[in-house]
Amino acid sequence: MAKKSFEQSLKQLEQIVTELESGNLPLEQALKKFEEGMELSKFCAQKLDETERKITLLMQDNAGQPVEKPFPPEDQGKGAD
Repeated sequence: MAKKSFEQSLKQLEQIVTELESGNLPLEQALKKFEEGMELSKFCAQKLDETERKITLLMQDNAGQPVEKPFPPEDQGKGAD
């Protein structure tokens, strides 16, 4: 199976949720979709955890201590036009 991105997995998970919420699936098919959704949810959670750890490492000071910096408001993060 080809490696999926976080975004692809999240989109697929959203589609599964929509299908399950519709209530139009037979029980066996709904169970398969639920299992697939749980796997995608786990994958997405792992990717988010990995990303959080990477960000934490990138935001350490010289002594290795985490440094918290607030994100600038969206309108301040853009260059002046």
